[in-house]
Amino acid sequence: MTTDKQTLSINPVTDEVLGRSPLHSPDDLQAMVEEARAAQVQWAALPIKQRVQYFYNVQDYLVKHAAELAETIARDTGKLRIEALATEVLAAAVAIKYYCRKAKHFLRDRKPGMGSIAFFNKRSKVIRVPFGVIGVISPWNYPFSIPFSEVLMGLIAGNAVILKTASETQAVGLALKNVFEQAELPQGIFRFINLPGREAGPGFLQSGIDKLFLTGSVAVGKTIMKLAADTLTPVNLELGGNDAMIVCADANLERAVNGTIWAGFSNAGQSCGGIERIYVQEKIYHSFLEKLKNRIESLRVGYDLDFNVDMGALTTEKQLESVQKQINDALAAGAKIYAQSKVSAKKNEKNFLPATVLTEVNHEMDVMRHETFGPLVGVMKFSTIEQALDLANDSYLGLTASVWSANRKQARKIARRLQAGTVTINDHLMSHGMPETSWGGFKQSGIGRSHGEPGFLEMTQPQTVVDDRLGMLNRDFWWHPYDEKAYKGLKGFLDLFMGEGVFKRISALRDMMIQVLRIFK
Repeated sequence: MTTDKQTLSINPVTDEVLGRSPLHSPDDLQAMVEEARAAQVQWAALPIKQRVQYFYNVQDYLVKHAAELAETIARDTGKLRIEALATEVLAAAVAIKYYCRKAKHFLRDRKPGMGSIAFFNKRSKVIRVPFGVIGVISPWNYPFSIPFSEVLMGLIAGNAVILKTASETQAVGLALKNVFEQAELPQGIFRFINLPGREAGPGFLQSGIDKLFLTGSVAVGKTIMKLAADTLTPVNLELGGNDAMIVCADANLERAVNGTIWAGFSNAGQSCGGIERIYVQEKIYHSFLEKLKNRIESLRVGYDLDFNVDMGALTTEKQLESVQKQINDALAAGAKIYAQSKVSAKKNEKNFLPATVLTEVNHEMDVMRHETFGPLVGVMKFSTIEQALDLANDSYLGLTASVWSANRKQARKIARRLQAGTVTINDHLMSHGMPETSWGGFKQSGIGRSHGEPGFLEMTQPQTVVDDRLGMLNRDFWWHPYDEKAYKGLKGFLDLFMGEGVFKRISALRDMMIQVLRIFK
């Protein structure tokens, strides 16, 4: 809840006020950008090894305060503490160790080698240059781990970073601010800002930042991209998905069902890379559904008081209403509720939905066409792999997907044909926790990558440096003055190295050498 001067952090289940976050203005953001720009030059000039040293305190703090951070995340989002620990705090701790170790390798100079003997005296290399000041706008579904890696990579790469976390999860945002303050970075290199969502994108882009990273909805991403066009500010967009799961006839059914529970219903289904569409080969369709029904109906849904809960609450009432609308629309169009969990919530507790499995769905329904972002999956059968691929790829989104099969060779072939940024085999919704794997989608699921080397390099831009080893000479052979000999010399180069016939090449060598000798005049 945002007032005129502050944002209240409220537990979405109990309405308990968790804290207050001072509200900033676009003018505050402008001042932060100017301060950051002044400080970033010296920060980028530090050796990589020295920049990395700042973040070992952050790693130690994460480990020592893991339970406290998980508690804050759970209370601010409605998710379970075990999920907050596993997918947020643990993921951040793994990421910081990985990027501190790999940063020097990622940012090393690269030599492309010589492309043509015509440039024998030129040597080129590509270096990575930080953008300068980058902005990060992060979401409420994973309010700690998503921005953590982006901020960390941006800082290690030599940028100054300004972070804006979701208004709905400001308690986590302030906790994250405190985590990075443990690094004791130079003044202005990392700043935290609390702006209303509608002001954040325009504010960042008007402030003159050098690159903007956004994790959000497709609609918001399109708005940001339009605004960025005015200044040609580079943007990195992760915009969600409607992820498909293909279950082949030879799959380990027990694992596939358990994977559905994890990837479809952890975080109450509020995962951009979670399972939403399930396609099961007809031979095992009924067996799969029966096992899934047993697991769904035994799921314990409620408030996390004693750890004995399997699924928590949705983070916002608006999201709950959105998921319920998808269910209602699907039922009105002929879908059936095949399985549904119970909810154990007290009178004063809210924002819970039962875990729900729909059958009799089709691709005309919103539940199979658009992102759900809640504890709901639709299941369809298929006969052939070609049909499964057609169904899975029939989406304007393409963030992640999965293939479940005992035949790993076949599964890899299927994976290559899926239109998704990440495809897992016999698993789903875990690669975001592997810092070495890049994250990002095809189609309208986003632009650019985060995580891994591709994500780290998104924090920099390539600069090519060409060094002439014969700089003591007065000219190159294609320079002025122009005349017929110059023309024949250049043509001789083409004929010598790419023409046909020995005599023609000998003649070409003579013409070329006459021109090359000009470099000594």
